[in-house]
Amino acid sequence: MRVVMVHGILDTGRKFRHMQPFLEARGHQCLAPSLTPNDGRHGLEPLAMQLGQVVDAAWGADVRFALIGFSMGGLIARIYLQELGGHRRVNPFIALSAPMAGSLWSWVFWGQGARQMRPGSPLLQRLQRNASALDGMRLYSYWTPLDAVILPANSSVWSLAHNRRIWAACHPCMLWNKQVLHEVAAHLVE
Repeated sequence: MRVVMVHGILDTGRKFRHMQPFLEARGHQCLAPSLTPNDGRHGLEPLAMQLGQVVDAAWGADVRFALIGFSMGGLIARIYLQELGGHRRVNPFIALSAPMAGSLWSWVFWGQGARQMRPGSPLLQRLQRNASALDGMRLYSYWTPLDAVILPANSSVWSLAHNRRIWAACHPCMLWNKQVLHEVAAHLVE
């Protein structure tokens, strides 16, 4: 299966340096683009458009794939899925420590993207209103109670998804946690 992985704030595609070879060793073709600007200063919508352009350039506009979004990348992925037509090409979508209900941490960070990740933001409200675009899609959300970036940590619990609590020691630890790696790999072949 083809898999696209979307990084979080201040990250690059290198963030998946453990997950990508793990999935590729199991026969998946992975794409982990580095979206810019990676601080989301101009908002998450331009990053979602960039994501679509990168995927189209790499694989064409008709190829189906799985989508994994880590942290802010989970919201970028949702914009792509719900507002840019990605739902027609993607199954499943797996969110890892994504601020589905926002994060209090975003109040101390700058830029439009951070404002969009605040609890109750217009973006989060809009995504909630047009969530019907995800009907029929397999949705998974992984979170750790020990997350110090997604505050409160259960903001990653998503009412539309199968939610999975993982006792990973930190926010980025979700990307190399063995349980997460194995479960993500299993979701890709369901």
